[in-house]
Amino acid sequence: MQHQRLIITGASGTGTTTLGRALASLLAVPHADVDDYLWLPTSPPYTHKRSIAERIRLMEAVFVPRDSWVLSGSLRGWGDGIAGRADGVVFLSLDADTRMDRLRRREVVRYGDTIAPGGDNEAAHRAFLRWAQEYDGSALVNRRRDRDEKWLAGLSCPVLTLRSSEPVTRLVDRVTDWLDGMNAPKGRRS
Repeated sequence: MQHQRLIITGASGTGTTTLGRALASLLAVPHADVDDYLWLPTSPPYTHKRSIAERIRLMEAVFVPRDSWVLSGSLRGWGDGIAGRADGVVFLSLDADTRMDRLRRREVVRYGDTIAPGGDNEAAHRAFLRWAQEYDGSALVNRRRDRDEKWLAGLSCPVLTLRSSEPVTRLVDRVTDWLDGMNAPKGRRS
């Protein structure tokens, strides 16, 4: 395999981590999720962020310098230097209802009864779902689709946009075909 650094990004619930893991496994390269660097380990999880400097320092120490990798998650607003080292970015999109249904199901698997009414994580769960729902249009949140699309348009590497309603195996095929096209000798690209 040729040197390849790939970012998989999109709204929460679009399947960035799932696709990232599948691609990394197929390509036999390391995978990491931005959340592993963004959030401090806490109980409950995802309550305290690392500083930007600490996130980048950790990524530079253990992941980014490798020849090839797949990174899933969002770097917009803080990780442009890392994104600038990617060979390509895949942006996943999905209709809001399906995305929110995926998130609700994922949260139940992760946290079980603790997110049910009266559970220890109910408030955090409700806040997360409100935040995730706002991605497709609220002017009140920073993590929004229009801002992600503007960030993607400013990248110097190729960007592939896919609808993640397709099965993961089909998404993997589409990404590997795209990568093959990018890596083809200049005279043989179609």
